[in-house]
Amino acid sequence: MKSLISWTIRYVPRRYLQLFSHFFLRLAAVFYRGNAVHCPICERSFRKFLPYGRVGRDNALCPNCLGLERHRLMWLFLKQETDFFKNPLKVLHIAPELCFLGRFEALDNLEYITGDLESPLATIKMDIHQIPFPDNSFDVVFSNHVLEHVENDIEACKEINRVLKPGGWGIVQSPVYDMEKTIEDPTLTDPSERERVFGQRDHVRKYGTDYAARLSTSGLTVTEIPFVQTLDPSLIKKHALPEKELIYLARKS
Repeated sequence: MKSLISWTIRYVPRRYLQLFSHFFLRLAAVFYRGNAVHCPICERSFRKFLPYGRVGRDNALCPNCLGLERHRLMWLFLKQETDFFKNPLKVLHIAPELCFLGRFEALDNLEYITGDLESPLATIKMDIHQIPFPDNSFDVVFSNHVLEHVENDIEACKEINRVLKPGGWGIVQSPVYDMEKTIEDPTLTDPSERERVFGQRDHVRKYGTDYAARLSTSGLTVTEIPFVQTLDPSLIKKHALPEKELIYLARKS
């Protein structure tokens, strides 16, 4: 299973994965019945989660809602640390994740808009470098695992800052590696070389621990929040959360 999933996500175009993968993976849920792990997003329990990743991570993917470790962590953060599920909010979700999409759409307190240049899940086709909304439009913007793919991450963050309302906030997750400085090379276009240097064929940079400071040069104020460290170890194990993942909370400057 680990090898099959690793091959599939490496070579099958993302738009097809987004459209069809959940039909096949939900079949696997039948064989993963149990109570050892629990997904807080869909409230389903399993004997373990599915492996996931180009270098397969064990116990990662919920076979029911397709939530990953980072998604489960973000869900708990929104529940425990924000007013996202309670207050009336206008939300822009860039490159929406399937595990969140239907659940956020169903929330009566949200005016929920999704946008992306390629994703078949998004309702609006848009370029993050030129978000087609007026200044001060949104209370919340989500942009998760997007910025490592785009031509100019700082310009994209300037756009997020522009469309956020005063006092608005967002979550801007990306893979961040244990190195001091982000590396990028716009001349590097060969997919295999991008995978070697940046970790994935469609990545154009590899973020280091300067991630929050780098994005903050856009005008956004990006803060690192070690939310997972505040949780009980038994909860981390039960939900199979990423023990070193930070939440990158962005606020309009």
